[in-house]
Amino acid sequence: MEAYIQGIGAVTPQKTFTGDGFLQEVMEYHNVRYLKCIEPVYNDFIDPMASRRMSRIVKMGVCAALKCLVEAGLENPDAIITGTGLGCIEDTEKFLGSLYTNEEQLLNPTPFIQSTHNTIAAAIALKLKCNSYNNTYVHRGFSFESALLDSMMMLQEGAASQVLTGGMDELTTHSFTITDRLGFWKKQAIHNLGLLNYKSKGSLAGEGIVFFVLSHQHTDKSLARISAINTLYKPGNKAELTDNLASFIQQSVGGTEGIDLAILGLNGDTDQDENYRQIRNSLFSEIPCAYYKHLCGEYDTSSSFALYLAAMILKEQHVPEVLKCDNKPVGKIRNVLLYNHVRNINHTMLLISSC
Repeated sequence: MEAYIQGIGAVTPQKTFTGDGFLQEVMEYHNVRYLKCIEPVYNDFIDPMASRRMSRIVKMGVCAALKCLVEAGLENPDAIITGTGLGCIEDTEKFLGSLYTNEEQLLNPTPFIQSTHNTIAAAIALKLKCNSYNNTYVHRGFSFESALLDSMMMLQEGAASQVLTGGMDELTTHSFTITDRLGFWKKQAIHNLGLLNYKSKGSLAGEGIVFFVLSHQHTDKSLARISAINTLYKPGNKAELTDNLASFIQQSVGGTEGIDLAILGLNGDTDQDENYRQIRNSLFSEIPCAYYKHLCGEYDTSSSFALYLAAMILKEQHVPEVLKCDNKPVGKIRNVLLYNHVRNINHTMLLISSC
């Protein structure tokens, strides 16, 4: 089971939407505890009157999807499949605030309607007049991977030939405050590019939206191939995790010698990064490694940003210095392994290959 990436649209804290080249201008953020997306010029993609009725994440999602379709040269996909950990938080907060303020009377239904997790996929379908299969997965750290798996199964079964697949999550002031109380984030303001230098608990909060057009056939527009996918829920110990990842690599490429680059979800939390250190020492001691959450922050579907990076690395055959976490030489890049986990609960593995 495999899928070819035909186009990408990404709205992130980096200049992935409007910037020239692949990470040629890296955005640095000093004294921050979270990263916010660089928003597109919405009027270039959405009618201003329609834009006024959309929340921030819906507008970003529609823009990312439309740019992705343009890059792929596709007018209308055969399916729209998305994954999100928390959905449209801003509209949820508006509805709950109205519920409290008005004592559950005379409520405006619009924020409730727009707060559902499938709002973004629905807005894209309405914009495109796409009446095909439309589904959104809300599986926390597995959300984007679940959307990918559904997309790849549809392609394999012949139920679709071109699928628009995306992962998205937003950050609001209230959601940051709540998760900060739970100890998710670093207590001091930091420099994002030095994320791994802060030896403390907590990570750097973030957000992002990335869409892909996936196809079952290789074309001249193909950027990379998603070769394999695997998920692991709450491994009992590090040995189980290592064995699972080693088995995935063995079945996919015949062993670690077939991996040219590993992209890891290091997030600066000393406890959570222990898994990555274990993997690097046991499986990837001879393999060049990279990381990415200093560029986008930590959120449930951050692996979609990692997939964007992997596809561009394979296309350009170049690993930007800002991504490297060691000095091992990188030769020809044929297979890239993505490994990420969310709070040591949801562990995900993707193998991305050159076309």
